[in-house]
Amino acid sequence: MNRTFDVYCGIVEESFNNSSGCISVITSSGGNRMKVKIESFADEWGPEKILQVYDPKTGMKGVLVIDNTTLGPGKGGIRMMPTVTTEEVFRLARTMTWKCALAKIPFGGAKSGIIADPKQMTEEKKMEIIRAFSRALKRVCPSLYVAAPDINTGEQEMAAFAEANGSMKSATGKPAHLCVKPGVKCGIPHEYGSTALGVVQAAFTAANYVDDLDIDNATATVEGFGNVGSLVAEYLIQIDVKVVAVSDSKGCIYNPEGLNYEKLLDVKTETGSVINYRPGKVLENKELFELPADILVPAALPDVITKENVERVKAKLVVEAANLPVSQEIEKMLSDRGVMVVPDILANAGGVISSYAEYRSYNPKRMLELVQRKIRLNTVKVIETALNKEVGLRDAAMNIAKERIQKANKH
Repeated sequence: MNRTFDVYCGIVEESFNNSSGCISVITSSGGNRMKVKIESFADEWGPEKILQVYDPKTGMKGVLVIDNTTLGPGKGGIRMMPTVTTEEVFRLARTMTWKCALAKIPFGGAKSGIIADPKQMTEEKKMEIIRAFSRALKRVCPSLYVAAPDINTGEQEMAAFAEANGSMKSATGKPAHLCVKPGVKCGIPHEYGSTALGVVQAAFTAANYVDDLDIDNATATVEGFGNVGSLVAEYLIQIDVKVVAVSDSKGCIYNPEGLNYEKLLDVKTETGSVINYRPGKVLENKELFELPADILVPAALPDVITKENVERVKAKLVVEAANLPVSQEIEKMLSDRGVMVVPDILANAGGVISSYAEYRSYNPKRMLELVQRKIRLNTVKVIETALNKEVGLRDAAMNIAKERIQKANKH
């Protein structure tokens, strides 16, 4: 299948296809041609556009992949790291395509990255780069791309992006005082916990389909105590699930009698790590995945359950709060052992549903209600589809997402 890929560099849009199967681009500053290899990951779903941008004044170098806009403008965060690659951004954009379609919201899939190390620059310099990136994407944002926070970007970066772009709809995850409706507070920063709320709603709903799992008397372990993991632990405890272990970059704290959330938060704030919580046993991070608990929530790193430890996982239900914490091969191995695995594109979609709520200028209360309702309905639909068609939950979720895009294409 022949596809058209648009690559923009700086201000000049001089690009052409060549015989190598790549797209060659000449930068506006007269620099070297950059080649973007696309044949290894292009297919019938996308990507629609690959944009590489450069600003000689600030030194900003960035890439945007708009994967699929069948359902609406591409939605995806801005990742700011020195190691960002076009292929990495594409894979994240493709995940957003499936996630938005599965969540049944009018967004497509996209992702962007800025090649820079924010730890090696001042906050002022970082904001200059964000604003330059925003200006470079004006031609497609917010008509084809709506930004959001990701690694090393947050609500202040989204505020700078939206203001430089000239449209409050160009980014979500903004501070509460910024809104698409002047004078109305409807920016929704991550502190509202939409992703975590969705994860817990998925767990609560899926538990009804797991034999010998009583959610009212369940135990859980949570890997990661950051923006998502800490709130997952809080929400689980609020519905009377006993959280027996949590972890952060320093290690894992385990108490089979359960952990107190407020105390955990205080310890993390005061000492820098949950491992200083008492009473509790300090373990290595990898040991968390093998602890006796009904529910396991990986909420931090990718590929944390592997061939080396999959047989030692004791949980009956794994809910993927992080992106790609378990490969599809490992998901199948867990499923073959009778473990239900709720995939990331379903479980952690609360964040993108929240983004849609902010895009529509809903207030936080309405956003939280929308997250709960959509995640519960989609979890039931995915599990019922998987049971009826005798396939895994990820296959069921992917099939639903693809069917929704195909149906929209026909219309």
